[in-house]
Amino acid sequence: MQVEVKVPVLSESVAEATLVSWNKKKGEYVERDENLIDIETDKVVMELPAPVSGKLTRIIKGDGATVVSSELIATIDSEAMAPPKKGTTTSKKSTKTEKSVMMPAAKRIAAERNLGTDEVSTIRGSGRGGRIIKEDIAEHAGPQSVQETTADEEVLLASSDRPEKRVAMSRLRLRIAERMVQSQSTAAILTTFNEVDMQAIIDFRARYKERFKKEHGVKLGFTSFFVKAVVAALKKFPIVNSSVDGKDIIYHGYYDIGIAVGSPRGLVVPILRDADRLSQAEIEKQINDFGQRAKEGKLKIEELTGGTFSITNGGVFGSMLSTPIINPPQSAILGVHAIKERPVAINGQVVIRPMNYLALSYDHRIVDGREAVLSLAAMKETLESPMSPLLED
Repeated sequence: MQVEVKVPVLSESVAEATLVSWNKKKGEYVERDENLIDIETDKVVMELPAPVSGKLTRIIKGDGATVVSSELIATIDSEAMAPPKKGTTTSKKSTKTEKSVMMPAAKRIAAERNLGTDEVSTIRGSGRGGRIIKEDIAEHAGPQSVQETTADEEVLLASSDRPEKRVAMSRLRLRIAERMVQSQSTAAILTTFNEVDMQAIIDFRARYKERFKKEHGVKLGFTSFFVKAVVAALKKFPIVNSSVDGKDIIYHGYYDIGIAVGSPRGLVVPILRDADRLSQAEIEKQINDFGQRAKEGKLKIEELTGGTFSITNGGVFGSMLSTPIINPPQSAILGVHAIKERPVAINGQVVIRPMNYLALSYDHRIVDGREAVLSLAAMKETLESPMSPLLED
């Protein structure tokens, strides 16, 4: 019986996707739930497991093809018999093949570094399912710089000493570009700034970090304090938690906070749903989970959809000050920066304090300067007078 292999149903916000690289060839036997191919959307890369065991009889859409939701891309003969196992010899061969599976970007970098098949087969992959990714090749081959590549890239190298490389943008990068242009062309973006004395939070972390980790199994970071401060401010100034829909303003009675996370594919913004109902420990656990799965490309589409407000932390990369761009259709975003010791005046005395510049970008079409400034001041107040994270349920 010929079983159809189709693209999974994509979310309404995802129009199309790209087939990255088939893990099986036509005529090969596949096991049920074995990953046939990775599918890249503008939000995530997801695996497509085989619906049944059998022989892959047709591959209708090849590597790099653009597909849509529920499109037929292959067929499997479910009545085909599995090839006989050959004991130890086959097992060793399969193990070697599994270790040698490389993502397209890794293959190109290996070719650039003149790495042979035997050498590549010794590299332990850190990607999903043991796949070899470009970072594995770079680490194995040495410190030579590696340009970001994708499965759709076209490389043009000049013959002179002025080489150039043309790289096609990934779906995620194209989507980021589209949304950033949309944000700046449709919203009246202004940014207001304030500074926060982080000494109280630093003292709290030093006081509670060991007990917090022991009780909750996660480190007490800074981001959960910012999430708590944001939620407190949004409750006081609901317009900052709203969005524009045509000629209407939608006031959201919930607090879904997007947390910008860097990943090998680019910036993604997973959502903390109902952040006002989460304890500080729950926030820290979710943020850690988002960060890990972003690196592995395992975030789900629904985890990247929606959100009423966002937080981006350029401070982890050393940024001192920036003007973040609103993530449409949201109306505001908080930019957090590096904590640096600076001289400040307190009670008429100049003292050294760990300070952090905050930047709130907002859509001036619906958020007036008063609400923007006061909401940022409310965040500052909460951050400078934090409550113990161990007093929560």
